[in-house]
Amino acid sequence: MSAREAIFANVRRSLGVTGSEEPRRFEVEARLAKAPAGVVPKRGQGDDEARIATFKAEAERAAATLAEVATLAEVPGEAARFLRENNAPASLRMGADKRLAAMPWDETSLEVLHGPSDGHDLNALSVAFAAVAETGTIALVSGADNPTTLNFLPDNQIVVVRREDVLADYESVFLRLREAYGKGRAPRTVNFVTGPSRSADIEQTLLLGAHGPRRLHIVIAG
Repeated sequence: MSAREAIFANVRRSLGVTGSEEPRRFEVEARLAKAPAGVVPKRGQGDDEARIATFKAEAERAAATLAEVATLAEVPGEAARFLRENNAPASLRMGADKRLAAMPWDETSLEVLHGPSDGHDLNALSVAFAAVAETGTIALVSGADNPTTLNFLPDNQIVVVRREDVLADYESVFLRLREAYGKGRAPRTVNFVTGPSRSADIEQTLLLGAHGPRRLHIVIAG
């Protein structure tokens, strides 16, 4: 028996219940089905244009850079421009996301590498599951399509966000996660990223790239 199971067994024993009583199960299921919504800030609310504007403003306030392209096919050109203008190597690591594979990378001079990073990649590109207008945050889920190592190890991270995936708040992101994956099938990791990595732990001096990328470039597509 694990420590968790032992604790629950002690609680049930002290209450004189087994946990299988019909009234108790009904109360729990009703509570889960009708859980009240918490207070949701208004900052990220509004129509599509309002959400995009708020997202861009908040992401830039967190030191991320942004660009907008009309279609996913324009992402390779924007990625090449960003790397070139930041004097970064013309190589880019990405996962197995089918949306990335369908992009015209051969129209650029970039060397495209696939799979998780081993810590030697300077540049990476991922597709966000969603974005949060309220705080300028991107939500990335783990898996072979977009490996989590790409969110932390390279110096420069480029993240593609589709316009329709810019949601108002965190509650909307969690709702979409449940809808997309179903009960008991959530991804192993969900990373919420706001701006490039930074720390001011040492003498209150701001250091970029402390625990992840020094630069975060968000490409809004659509």
